[in-house]
Formats: sequence, C-alpha cells, structure tokens
Amino acid sequence: MGRGKIEIKRIENNTNRQVTFCKRRNGLLKKAYELSVLCDAEVALIVFSSRGRVYEYANNNIRSTIERYKKSTADTSNAYTPQEINAQFYQQESKKLRQQIQQLQNSNRHLMGEGLGSLNVKELKQLETRLERGITRIRGKKHEMILAETENLQKREIQLEQENMCLRAKIQENEKLQELSMMPAGGQDYAFQAYLARNVLQLNMMESLTAYPLSDKKTLHLGYIYASSI
Repeated sequence: MGRGKIEIKRIENNTNRQVTFCKRRNGLLKKAYELSVLCDAEVALIVFSSRGRVYEYANNNIRSTIERYKKSTADTSNAYTPQEINAQFYQQESKKLRQQIQQLQNSNRHLMGEGLGSLNVKELKQLETRLERGITRIRGKKHEMILAETENLQKREIQLEQENMCLRAKIQENEKLQELSMMPAGGQDYAFQAYLARNVLQLNMMESLTAYPLSDKKTLHLGYIYASSI
C-alpha cells in the first residue's frame, strides 16, 4: 500500500513533529549531497530546528558559498539604473498598448465584415450575436427619436393652427372697422353695436380655444361658422 498524502501544516504533537523533522532533515541533506555530486553544483544548506540547533551541508566552504551568493544578488540588483528600469517598464507598456490597438482594429474590421478568414465557426457566431444586439439597440433608439419628433411636430401643428385662427380674427376685425368707417353716420351706431356683439362672442371663443386643446376640430369649426352668421 502506498503512503497517503499528508496535509502540509504545522504538526501540533511535539513528538510527531520532532520525528518528522529528523526524517525530512536527513532526506533534505541527502538530496543536497546527490545534487552536488550528480550535477557538479555548488550547494550550501543550512537548517535551524525549532530548538535552535543548526544543521548544515556544503560541498565547498559554506562561508565562501554565502559570500558568492551575496555578491551575485548585489550584482543582479545593481545591473540596471533607474532610467533603464523605467525605460524597460515603458517599453512593456507600449507593447501592451500596441497589442490592444491591434485587437481593436481587428474587431472593427470584423464588424465591417472584413478579415473574417481567420475566424472559426464559434468566433463567427459570437460576432453575429454582437451585430444582432447592436442592430436591436440602434433600431430602438431610432424609433424613440422618431416618436419624439412626431410628438413635437403635432404640438407645433396645434400651435400654428391657433396662431392662424388669431390672425384670421384680426383680419376680419380690420375689415369690419373699414366697413363701419365707410357707412353713413346714421347707420354706424347700429352697425357698431352689432360689431361689438360679434367681437365679444369671438373673444369668448378664443378664450375657450386657449383653455382647451383642439381635439375636436369639427365642432370648433361649426361654432365659428355659427358665430359669423349672427
């Protein structure tokens, strides 16, 4: 039977922890020795136990190996100046931005139906879905704008009709005044009284038009004819 997997966490039992430490320490030292012999590598290993004891292995002088390690890490950290590090950073960012620009250009070309030869069936299906969603949003926005424009035109039509009726009333008023000015003096009094009666009736009609929208144009037109015939 093979050994089962052990959960990697701190062993709470002191005895078990010490036994495991001894076994794995010896195995680690053995692996370090084998690595140095088989691969001709310079190996230095230092292990401190929980009790403070130190265990080490080195196929060369351990202090010289440590000094070599310090020198190697110092040379690596000082290999580039801050300016060179910034230049490398901006070069990487520039490369990423160029890739993103290229991806966006390819995406726009695909939306225009160009360069589709490099896409597989799944990618073409995704592109088709994107186009259908975009067309649906565009049509919805166009319909909304058409409805708003139609509503504005209807309001403008009602406003123009009301202004037209006001202008017609003023024209008729001017014509009546001209007729009164051309009549003899005896008949002007009677004609002027009739004119005032018609004028008051027309004013009442205009007030009613302002207070209520022109929803029933036929009824208002008949009322206007009746008023003119008085």
